[in-house]
Amino acid sequence: MTRTKLNVGRLGLWTNQFDNVPVSRAVAATREIEELGYSALWLGELSGREALTQAALLLPGTSRLTVATGVATVYGRDPVTMAQAQRTLLEAFGDRFLLGLGISHPWFVEQIRGLPYGPRVPTMRGYLDRMDSAPFGPPGAPKRGNRVIGAVGTKMLALAAERADGALPFGMPVEHTARTRTLMGPDAFLGVVQAVLPAPDNATTRERAWSHVSESLPNRAHLLRDLGYSVDLSGPGAERLVRALVVWGDRDAIAARVQEHFDAGADHVALSVIGTAPDMLPDRQWRELAGLPH
Repeated sequence: MTRTKLNVGRLGLWTNQFDNVPVSRAVAATREIEELGYSALWLGELSGREALTQAALLLPGTSRLTVATGVATVYGRDPVTMAQAQRTLLEAFGDRFLLGLGISHPWFVEQIRGLPYGPRVPTMRGYLDRMDSAPFGPPGAPKRGNRVIGAVGTKMLALAAERADGALPFGMPVEHTARTRTLMGPDAFLGVVQAVLPAPDNATTRERAWSHVSESLPNRAHLLRDLGYSVDLSGPGAERLVRALVVWGDRDAIAARVQEHFDAGADHVALSVIGTAPDMLPDRQWRELAGLPH
């Protein structure tokens, strides 16, 4: 059956900082995000709130905003429970809830959850199979709701085009966006998460950008090398790499990077503001970036 291409608008936000503030603060911030004109809010899931529960807390305070998990780990819930949770939220909020799924990382699954970590693509494929065949859920809820996969590797991206509505790559340069669009074809949804630092080009800004890239590099090093980047942050290619993964400067600089992703084939860009204190929401930066050309 041919599915209509997923549409969540053009410009959204990705954050995991709601986990560090009271729920009432997160609810108020979500209302403002909708008022600022962002079309989607993507919620990370690692060590704070359970992502689908948090989505259920935030959705009632809005009327247009898509609230998405960006992404919920498949190791956090068995596939039947994930299907039940998705169908429950779809019954209540329709397509304003979007399920983003991810495969997580071996150290977190094995050392924190105490579970065996399986091969990525077969694990995700089997999980989707079991979700689709899950017999439970509220009456009248769709059996197969919209979903995307958080993916950067070619095999997982191909699976996202085949078995989901598309993909949400994290922390990759514009060249990856162009390659992903070619791989997945024109009909799959392609959202990208772009790290941004709306701040002057000075030593502090650069230090924050370098730190962000250093933390995220181990999971992407081989893919970045394949795209022609040096992943040695102490070498001569370091600045090119950091500038490809993080954009800093004024609104015009950030808008230009967003447009580059659109020109490369992205349907949606989610801005991830970095460099702020973990227990403080980047409200000021979200306001500054609202209404970027898109």
